[in-house]
Amino acid sequence: MKNHLAGLLPVVPAPKPRALTAVEFHRLADVPPETEWFANLNNPQTRRAYEADMRDFMAFSGIEQPNEFRIVTRAHVLAWRKTLEDRVLSGATIRRKLAALSSLFEYLCEKNTVDFNPVKGAKRPKIESNEGKTPALGDYQARALLDAPDPQTLKGRRDRAMIAVLLYHGLRREELCLLRIKDIHDRRGVAHLRIHGKGSKLRHLPLHPGSAERIHAYLETSPHGQVPDAALFQALRRPKGQSLAQGITADGVYRCVLAYATQAKIAVVGFGVHCLRATAATNALDHEADIVKVQEWLGHANIATTCIYDRRQSRPEDSPTFKVNY
Repeated sequence: MKNHLAGLLPVVPAPKPRALTAVEFHRLADVPPETEWFANLNNPQTRRAYEADMRDFMAFSGIEQPNEFRIVTRAHVLAWRKTLEDRVLSGATIRRKLAALSSLFEYLCEKNTVDFNPVKGAKRPKIESNEGKTPALGDYQARALLDAPDPQTLKGRRDRAMIAVLLYHGLRREELCLLRIKDIHDRRGVAHLRIHGKGSKLRHLPLHPGSAERIHAYLETSPHGQVPDAALFQALRRPKGQSLAQGITADGVYRCVLAYATQAKIAVVGFGVHCLRATAATNALDHEADIVKVQEWLGHANIATTCIYDRRQSRPEDSPTFKVNY
């Protein structure tokens, strides 16, 4: 009978060793949702900013344990906002800090840990202007920056390709650092870049001929040029044993771009790597690109963010100044 039933019952595999001990299992079950919320922030830059914002609020309110967030009221939030204003922080910074705190309470509401989000109803500073504060380069400045690196050296070829990708595709510097060689791929017969954007969102951008030419020149003489999983842009001096998947850092990109801007005598107040993204967006809009397409191209979740790069109403060449003729 036993052998007869064995043919009818499903075969149950032998249990695998448990990865967590019973103590570890119960300890994880007790993790506060406040800690879960922070662990779910994938973007390193967001994590750093939100961690600083939470520490700021905790220092103000005297919170020492995660579960103490559950007794926060709107009065606490309004008092904190007043303190931030008294510190003469910018409206954008105050908005971000309130957004960080609101994000936490939205998560706690989802988990039924609190009944409401105390940040809701706390007015946030208005955006000072419809135009973004990040400056955009003029065409002649962009060309000077593109031509600044020496095409005869490996470093120069890498940097020429890197600056081209930033100026022709409007990438964030973190997105540039995440590019792999295999992210250059064909879609419907056209070369594209696969961009790993915020929130792990992918977007595919047609590869500009100017970028394609420079990337080819760089990879043709680079030792990692035939390794699909390698980071596209590598540090020139890599520690021994470091994986080729580890690319240039965001700080490395910043130092590089700043050095070439100085070399090209680009003196723009507020200049940084993000300035190249603003330049790409502004240039595309100036040349009649559809703003919804530009939103998708930049990876913006909200078109209002894209609108800050739309400077078509304030172009110097359209000013009545240049219509005056005596």
